[in-house]
Amino acid sequence: MLLSHGGEPSRTAAAVARWTVEQVLALAPDEASRKAGSKLGSAGPWSGGGCDGSGAVWGLCKGSGSKPYRTVVDVTGPAYKCSCPSRKFPCKHALGLLLVWASDGAALPGGEAPDWAGEWLTGRRARTAGKTGKDAPGGGAASGPADPEAARRRAERRAERITGGAQELEERLADLLRGGLAAAGQSGYGLWEETAARMVDAQAPGLAARVRELGSVPGSGQGWPVRLLEECALLHLLDSAWLGIDRLPEPLAATVRTRVGLTTHAEGPPVRDHWLVLARYDTPDGRIVARRIWLHGRRTGRTALLLSFGAPGRSPAPALPVGVTIDAEITPYPGAGQLRAELGEQFGTPSQVGTPPPGGTAADAIGAYGRALRDDPWLDSWPVTLGEVIPVPSGDGWQLVDAAGGAALPVAPAALSRPGLWKLVALSGGAPVTVFGECGHRGFDPLAAWSTGAEAEADTGNGAGADTGTGTGAGADGTEDLWAGPVDAAFGTVPLI
Repeated sequence: MLLSHGGEPSRTAAAVARWTVEQVLALAPDEASRKAGSKLGSAGPWSGGGCDGSGAVWGLCKGSGSKPYRTVVDVTGPAYKCSCPSRKFPCKHALGLLLVWASDGAALPGGEAPDWAGEWLTGRRARTAGKTGKDAPGGGAASGPADPEAARRRAERRAERITGGAQELEERLADLLRGGLAAAGQSGYGLWEETAARMVDAQAPGLAARVRELGSVPGSGQGWPVRLLEECALLHLLDSAWLGIDRLPEPLAATVRTRVGLTTHAEGPPVRDHWLVLARYDTPDGRIVARRIWLHGRRTGRTALLLSFGAPGRSPAPALPVGVTIDAEITPYPGAGQLRAELGEQFGTPSQVGTPPPGGTAADAIGAYGRALRDDPWLDSWPVTLGEVIPVPSGDGWQLVDAAGGAALPVAPAALSRPGLWKLVALSGGAPVTVFGECGHRGFDPLAAWSTGAEAEADTGNGAGADTGTGTGAGADGTEDLWAGPVDAAFGTVPLI
């Protein structure tokens, strides 16, 4: 179960829902850990195992030594503890234990945690309670920087360095266009890497990343000069926006600061809702791993993005399983669209029920992306849900066609080589499905799907975020949500990534 600010589990909450095997494997920090954990995913290597209703799973795994490895997992974090020497989190033993828990309920009977597991669980929950207390009003933590004046001076110096980098980048873009784009294909990647390094020196990692992307365009195949010109125009627009940031409205200025690489913090009142975990996927970002989790608010109809990063060998947090619904607060980050948010306090127990977001047509998706571009011209994609679409082959690729006839969206090239596309085709079987994904200039990237038959069994009369039952809810001011509407019929969210 999830912990309150007091750090104590709710005594009236239901038992934590078991995860699926796919949800467990998604926690693995790398492919090697996923394979090693799968080998330990049966009851054979385990003894002394068990679980309880508070989200604790424990067991002893036979290893090469004389003593078995002691492994315990708190699935509400999730958090892991194992006596093995592995420096990966979760290790293969934690993954194997969770796989046993997910696939064989009889292998891990309910009971009270042994002393070695209980001590860790008690300590973890006490630390969680202490951390939450410090963050809470009156909890004793100092708010804001220790020296606001010093922080202001550091911010001014960094802004000056970014301005110098943006001016230098403008000169280099002008030189590129004067010399002709054809020369860009002959100069190699070294010139782009040198320019990116200059942007890093200027403390503008966002500009550096875009410069590196420019360097890869000349080798991207036929038509690259057009694509290079488009990307240069967007980079020029970002430079110009930074150099004139004082004249921009605050939401756009916040977006520009984020795009050049300045760190921002979540702000504003928290929003409490029952959030369905739509999708989760990890992407490499240099030596670290970036994790994106998409949420949909049942009552607010809001879509939110949780973005986190993990060091090498560590899986980023949080690790919310796809398809569960959590009662939680999120705090949005500033900027256009306000999609990104920070996960706050969580209440009660995650459940495996909930309806997908209301779906629209392909034309609706294109329109939503276009409106988002108006506020953030550097946006690659926008989260949308397509309702009643059918995956259909199209030339060398696929497209999603409105079942009622009309527009179609091509599937993004990045999705064509993933197994998730064939999951989508199998789920559809030629019939309409509901699909959530990211719609952008490269097409639609499907991330999760629901069969129309399962959706019809659920109570989807809530419209765009409205409740199906009576009760009180929490608005943007973060007031208490006592939603008590009828429970939806259970059906599975099929992850496609």
